[in-house]
Formats: sequence, C-alpha cells, structure tokens
Amino acid sequence: METSALPVQIVQSGLGSLAAYLAAHVLLCLVPAFFIAGGLAALIPKSAITRYLGRGAPKAVAYPAAAAAGSLLAVCSCTIVPLFAGIYKKGAGLGPAVTFLFFAPAANILALTYTGAALGPEFAVARLVLSLAFGVGIGMIMALIFSEDDRAHAGEADSSFAGSDRLQPASLLLMMLLVALLIAGTLKVGFLLDSYASVTLPIHGMDAFDATLHRLVPFDPAKGEEGIGAQGAILVLLLGIIAAVAPRGLGRVDEGFNRWTWAALALVMLTLAVAAMGMQPHANGVTLHMTGKLVGVLATMAAIAWIAHRSIDRFEVQQWLWESWRFVQQIFPLLIVGVFAVGVLRVFIRPEWVETMAGANSVLANLVGVVFGVFMYFPTLVEVPVAQMFLSLGMHPGPLLAYLMADPELSLQSILITATIIGRTKAWAYVGLVALFSTAAGLTFGAWKDGTSLWLLGGWLVLFLVALAAALYAIHRRSGPMAKAA
Repeated sequence: METSALPVQIVQSGLGSLAAYLAAHVLLCLVPAFFIAGGLAALIPKSAITRYLGRGAPKAVAYPAAAAAGSLLAVCSCTIVPLFAGIYKKGAGLGPAVTFLFFAPAANILALTYTGAALGPEFAVARLVLSLAFGVGIGMIMALIFSEDDRAHAGEADSSFAGSDRLQPASLLLMMLLVALLIAGTLKVGFLLDSYASVTLPIHGMDAFDATLHRLVPFDPAKGEEGIGAQGAILVLLLGIIAAVAPRGLGRVDEGFNRWTWAALALVMLTLAVAAMGMQPHANGVTLHMTGKLVGVLATMAAIAWIAHRSIDRFEVQQWLWESWRFVQQIFPLLIVGVFAVGVLRVFIRPEWVETMAGANSVLANLVGVVFGVFMYFPTLVEVPVAQMFLSLGMHPGPLLAYLMADPELSLQSILITATIIGRTKAWAYVGLVALFSTAAGLTFGAWKDGTSLWLLGGWLVLFLVALAAALYAIHRRSGPMAKAA
C-alpha cells in the first residue's frame, strides 16, 4: 500500500462503509426498531414490562422471557440497541435487559438455522447452548455487580406516558404490527425475496451510475463486505431529506401534528417501500420488481397507519412518534461515527492476520477471534459466510465459535450507543463479560473438537462458573456496606 494513497483509502473506506450501511441496514432494520422502541416508551404500561422483565420478577420467568423474546428477532447488535433501550427505560431489570441484548443477535432462530446449514449442526447447537447459558449468566452477573444502580433504576423507570396500568388491545396490536414490519423487512426467505411482477422504466444511464458507484466503493462479497449501487444511493438521498424534515415534524409532534410531520411520515413510508422493492439497472433503463418483501412492507405499513388513526388516541400517537424521534437523536449520531470508524479500521486490519493467529485453540487465538468480531463488524447473518471462509482457510473451530459469539453482540458503534443508555461503567463491564464468555465458549468448543471428553470439559466449565460466582459474591458483599455507608 503506497503511503501517499493511504489517506484517500482511509476516507474512501470510511465513507463507503457508512454509505453501504445506511443503504442496506438502516431502513428495514433500524427504522422499525426505533418505532418499536418509541412504542414501548409511550404506549406500553410500565407494569406490562416489569411483570415479566422487571427487577422484582422471578428469575425463572424474567431471564427465559428475555431470551425467548430475543430468539424471534433476526437483528444485529445495532438494531437490538433501540429495543434494549425501550424495555430498559420502561422498567426492565438490568439483568433481563442485558440477556435480551446478548441473546437476540447471537442466537435468534434465523441465525441458528443459517449457522447449521453453512457450518454444520454442531456449530448451531454450540451457539444455541452457549449463548443461552452465557446470555443468562452475563445478565445475572450484571444485575449482581450493579444491584444498587438497578434498584435505583427500578424506582426511576419512565412512566410519564401510558398512564393506564392496563395494556390497551390497540396498542398491543400496533406493537405486533411494528414487529411484523421489522420481520418482513429483514427476513431472508424465498417468498419474500421472489419477484411477482416487474415494470421497466426507460431511465437511461442508471447502469453506468451503478457501475461508477461500485468503482468508488469497491467491495468483496466473499469477505462479507457490502457496496452501494444506484438503489442504495437513492435511499441515502431519501434519508438525507428525512434528516432535514424530521426535526420540524417529528421533533415537535408532541405539540401537535403539522405539515412537516405528515411530510416526514410520508417520506419514511416511501423510503421503506423503495428499500423493499427490487431495482435492477441495465442498458435499456431500470427494472423495478414487486417482491414479496415489498408487498409485506406495504401491507404492514397500511395496517399500522389504520390502527394508529382509528384505534389509538391522537395524543398517544403524538407521544409515540416523539419518543421514537428521541431514540433516533440519542442513537443515530453515534451509529454514524461508529460505522465510519469501522470502515477506517478495515484498511489496517487484514483477515489473513486472523487466519494466521487463530489456527490453534489457545486463549490468544480465541481473543483474536473476539477482537476481530468487534472491529470488523458484519451485519446480521453475514458473519456466517465470513466464518465459513475462515474455516476453509484453516481457522480453528474454537476461535471461529468465539468470533461467532462476539461478532453479533459487539461492535464499536453498539458499544458507544449502549454507554449512553446504561452508562459507560456498565457498558464496559458488559463488553468485558462478553469477551470473557465468548473466549471461554471458543476454548470449550475447540477443546471438544480436539477430542477432549465432554465430562472433563463440563467439570472445568462448572469450576470456572463457581469461581466466577464466588468472586462476584465477594465483590457484592464488600460493596454492600460501602454502598450503605455512602
């Protein structure tokens, strides 16, 4: 790499990473997630969250409920953060909320299915069992370490909206439709990806524009990289227009609807529709495909609009939209910074280094897998073909599983965002625990693949957990009197 070309390559990689991410993931993943988080804050009574996920809920109920909720969402570490923020703000205990934050990207149904098909059933089973055990473990450890903060949070949880303790059927239906919108936009199955009709528009030059974008933002799909084409550029442009309109519309919607509010909502719906359709530039113009995803997104948006207009109080709709915009303001700027930084880091970090350093099942090799997963963030499910590539190049199965455990949960941008929600101390404690448990998972699985007895591995794992629990209990006993004295 020539030194003179390095600054250009750094900027190109950062901007390319940001443009590709905005075009591919913000729309059908994050936009519904923000509206879900806003709905949790504005429409769902605090009691409905705390009954199952609250600090005082039975652990036998709260932690399985958090894991079960996460298993249904095929989302990445960035998309899960607004949902985590929504339930945490509404009164979920720190432990169950962290279990939800960990388990959803790590072991949702789609990720497990794809892992089993691409890497083998043993990887899928290991990912499920270890994600469940460690997700619950990390949540319980966080709740223990920060018990005083968790107790204070339980008393401060937001209940300014949704004043009724009774969950309204219309609000529940709206939330279910928002989840359906998220699933319809992100699920990669045949009937959603298939095209059922198409129309060709005589817009010449789109193929040349598409090729130019691919030259400006080069990418290698085999390495899990994503580029940006003509459709992506249109989506980024629409996002820019929304960014200009939304502060006047959604930012002031708590004072009442205005023309900017309707313009912002119309632009959001248009953008989601463009993101869901298929767009194929060619020499004769551009062909638009009516995919199953487009049908699902349009139908779900129509149902959401109908329910919000006919069955939910106008003031509650205002508060829902306003809370959603608050989450965007809190999370989105850090997301942009993080994604750009990841693009810059890609210039310096080479996959070949990981393959060389992770060829054996050692602590260092597993840590390398974890660190690579954090700084070379890949969107949800993309980590699987990347792992398949590493496996074929000689990466040991142990570090490979450590990578699969860490990559969906941690990314630079999600760490920055999580810190704004629960505080920097808790966020870095979570990062440390994920790194520790992902490394332990890789070492355990790698040792089993190398022929170590399951009984022996189970014994060592139990000893590890007992030692960790004893250390945490000692910390808790020591911090208790200190907290009371303070």
